[in-house]
Amino acid sequence: MTTDTFRILAIHGLGDHRGKPWAEPWKAAIERVVGDVPDKAFHFATYDPIFEQTDLSLVQTASALGKLALSGLSSAFRRERGVLSSVNDKVRWTAGYVVAWVENDKFQTATRAWALDLIHEFKPNIILAHSLGSLITYNALGHPDALTHAGGETAAILRAANYVTLGSQIGNPFVVGNLTHGRVEPLPVRHWHHLYNEHDDVFTAKIRMPGVANFTQLLTPFDMEGSGDHAADGYLGHAVTAGSFWRPLAAELDGARGFGAVNDPWKAGDGKAKPKTSKAKPETTHRKRALLVGINEYPNPADRLEGCVNDVFTMSAVLQECGFAPEDIRICLDERATQAGILERLEWLMDDARGGDQRVFYYSGHGARMPQYGEDLEPDRRTETLVPWDFDWTSGTAITDDHIYGLYSQLPYDLQLALIFDCCHSGGVHRQGGARARGISPPDDIRHRELKWDFKTQMWVERDFARLNAKFSTKTKANEDFFGGDGASVRLGRASMLRRDSDTKYRAARKKDDKTIIGPYLPLIVEACAEHEKSYEYRHGVTSYGAFTFCLASLLRELKTVSFEDLTTAARDRLKDLGYAQTPQSLGPTKVVKADVPWMTGRTHTGPGTTPGIGTPRLSG
Repeated sequence: MTTDTFRILAIHGLGDHRGKPWAEPWKAAIERVVGDVPDKAFHFATYDPIFEQTDLSLVQTASALGKLALSGLSSAFRRERGVLSSVNDKVRWTAGYVVAWVENDKFQTATRAWALDLIHEFKPNIILAHSLGSLITYNALGHPDALTHAGGETAAILRAANYVTLGSQIGNPFVVGNLTHGRVEPLPVRHWHHLYNEHDDVFTAKIRMPGVANFTQLLTPFDMEGSGDHAADGYLGHAVTAGSFWRPLAAELDGARGFGAVNDPWKAGDGKAKPKTSKAKPETTHRKRALLVGINEYPNPADRLEGCVNDVFTMSAVLQECGFAPEDIRICLDERATQAGILERLEWLMDDARGGDQRVFYYSGHGARMPQYGEDLEPDRRTETLVPWDFDWTSGTAITDDHIYGLYSQLPYDLQLALIFDCCHSGGVHRQGGARARGISPPDDIRHRELKWDFKTQMWVERDFARLNAKFSTKTKANEDFFGGDGASVRLGRASMLRRDSDTKYRAARKKDDKTIIGPYLPLIVEACAEHEKSYEYRHGVTSYGAFTFCLASLLRELKTVSFEDLTTAARDRLKDLGYAQTPQSLGPTKVVKADVPWMTGRTHTGPGTTPGIGTPRLSG
């Protein structure tokens, strides 16, 4: 084994780099930070010969651009339409080659063999992978081939290597859905650092991997003209990269100069999630955390509701009775519940998540459904959205699954996350005998996207959108649960856009990997009504609540032992008895839906009508 302090293997992004001086900016950026570290060895590798046989047409690149750009993560493409007209050729062809590689198993086999051979030959302790190069290396490092390559010698090299991805599309939902069954998996390397620049418009994405000891995401923002904010040297020489990767590593490795001694900043690991521990105060119980959002005072007087704030205080009281500490519950009400306000608090809710934790997101307010543009720049899907206070029927003010699946889809499988929605799914201003429904209808120009003129009847009717994943399941209910009755709806909490496998492919992958669960994390979802029903308000004397929340809170207080499935059924029966035409739904992993509610329920039950909050939910805890 070589005694070089740094053995740096650098793998470029897209573009023919043969004969071009791409290595100089990379090396200069590194030398500026750790120039006084002796015995550095560099190898700048190019995979261009593998790609030179692939010739993409303009049509293919346009289609690929849509697949990557309109997936909800790239900041440059979050507008409603017309997003692709001004992109430069580099971005366009990057999209084409990324998609071509992701969709071609033979392509991946060739690049995987190339990468593993290269690693075995050079024996790096640092692997730098940019853009498409990060996809190639991720696929190689995480594949079973890496374990057996060169009789296991390559696997040993990787266990001691630091892996750095920059300007990477690994977390892009199209890539995740097609390459890794909807979930980014840990890697068997010493440590993986993912550098993310929010201004990089080349389809990059954050990666969240809660509980994985050998993974760190570094935020490295820099904004340059054109595609300059995708440049590798901008990432490698960034102050955050210097302070959080290069300098600690230089101080740790033998032969470092000019840096004070530091403790090992990263754990070497096998890529498996490990719970963090505290020497000062070991945690003996799983942690609870809840975010409760309620909006009554929408800017448009016609949209205002009455019971949502009461619902939030009711649920806060109930959760405290169920064992949640007051300091672990946050609420967000009315004008503070903007898109930014809700998303910021959702970051808090999901932060530092560990296996066994209990997290709850409760929302009371309007819901809606937006027809949206898809890969071919035409309306091709309907998207469920919560309606924040500042909602204006654009993605920039909505809370759709595109905005939140990155927060939950990578959660540990044994974490308990409940999403509880007391709102409608498809909008519509309706009343049931004076009860206000919690949904709004789109303005006519938005509604026009999902309509077509029927010559025969001379009427406007709904368009027939193609199914988003026609082979998702052989069961009708499963298809409807995840993609709606029309098969073309992006539903909240389902990570629908990551679920691109067919039922056959999913089962084969699970069998091959010998796993009971693969793919994105699925929360427990409890909804106040079915997809095309309304969720109504209930007036209890002179005080308003959500009819569903009123029943749910009462049942949590009454029933000592109850499963989520039975709790939903009980709420459904109670609403029916009260004359409400809404059918609460629950969705989640079967064992979670059928398991007992993990919170301490039934703690205030002393008999019908004798405890405040059983007949009348309280306003505060």
